[in-house]
Amino acid sequence: MSEQRGGEPGAKAEHDEREAAKARALAWDQLVATARRTVSDGLVVGTSGNVSVRVGDTVLVTPTGVPYDRLSADDITGVALDGRQVLGALLPTSELPMHLAVYRATDARAVVHTHAVHATAVSTLVEELPPIHYLSGALGGAVRVAPYATYGSQELAENMLRALSGRTACLLRNHGTLSYGDTLDRAYDRTAQLEWMCRLWLTASSIPGLTPSLLTEEQMADAALKLRGYGQGR
Repeated sequence: MSEQRGGEPGAKAEHDEREAAKARALAWDQLVATARRTVSDGLVVGTSGNVSVRVGDTVLVTPTGVPYDRLSADDITGVALDGRQVLGALLPTSELPMHLAVYRATDARAVVHTHAVHATAVSTLVEELPPIHYLSGALGGAVRVAPYATYGSQELAENMLRALSGRTACLLRNHGTLSYGDTLDRAYDRTAQLEWMCRLWLTASSIPGLTPSLLTEEQMADAALKLRGYGQGR
């Protein structure tokens, strides 16, 4: 009887690890698919941009300098929340400080960073994206621009966190975008919405002699409230 009781914890630990490995493998497949989508949708070029997803206390991230179409199940790359690499042989993205900063400061389960052209253009022009569309409410309000800092630096991660306060997406000056969500799909959708709104504002602002109308704070607040119930509620 005592031997059986002694063996149960070991068997449970093995079972739990198998389940955790399955969860990481599934999350990695979804991460790679999302990273490839950023390329096919024109949000990044080459190996620019990066994607991560949190599984338990492990953060799976795209490796640095590897084309997404070459990633396979064997390339899984993961780090602990303190930045220690715990999975894989490939080096994680150089923007790891930004990703980890988001996970430490929010309830994020996924982060998407891109170099989307319209959003990056807007980041060079204003301090925040003017509220040209109610979808800003889905991101928490007017999208702020984080001050420029060298890519991969702790300074950039700190600037980004300040711009993200109360938001789920921000612009990075002369750099790109960052968004997060409770799933990879939501993080990606927020990135795509932000790029679309930036393109919309640039298009409307380009008409000589005309200035685009903008939403008021009250209109934005009403939209944000209504958007909380948007979708199928699952």
